[in-house]
Amino acid sequence: MTLPGSEISGLGRALTLIADVPDFPEPGILFKDITPLLADHAALSAVVAALAAPGRDEAGVPVVDKVLGMESRGFILGAPVALALGVGFVPVRKAGKLPRATYAVSYALEYGEATLEVHQDSLAPGDRVLLVDDVLATGGTARATIDLVEKCGASVHAVAILMELGFLSGRETLGSVPLTALLTV
Repeated sequence: MTLPGSEISGLGRALTLIADVPDFPEPGILFKDITPLLADHAALSAVVAALAAPGRDEAGVPVVDKVLGMESRGFILGAPVALALGVGFVPVRKAGKLPRATYAVSYALEYGEATLEVHQDSLAPGDRVLLVDDVLATGGTARATIDLVEKCGASVHAVAILMELGFLSGRETLGSVPLTALLTV
């Protein structure tokens, strides 16, 4: 996907604000801290515009009905993407965090299992959605969210991610769903 020239320079600058934090949260891990990017208005604006782009057609018209953000940094990025597209935002939460009837999907983690939920009435059958999150690692969270969307009778138009950890091959779990990653590490 090609972005207008002014967004490319702004996006490139934005991505340089992601700070490497060695040995966090444990030795051997290189944590990618996005808080400096979030604190910079121009950088955040460029990232939001770039993440919203997969939710638009070639003429710039929104082609999605909702944006879904996965807990928790997907909320930070997904809500402004929804505003940029002029559509609603739906949070995908960890089990037990939503107050009304939900659909749930459990998925395997390296050591155990996790469950994600979405309100049953958050999507209408036939809705097209854009999934937004900060990182795509193994793809478990994204795959579980795709499954939740399908339980609602909706479809995933695309996935937009700030960073993809390419060495973990999470992209493979998405099947044929288009993925836009602003940065691959």
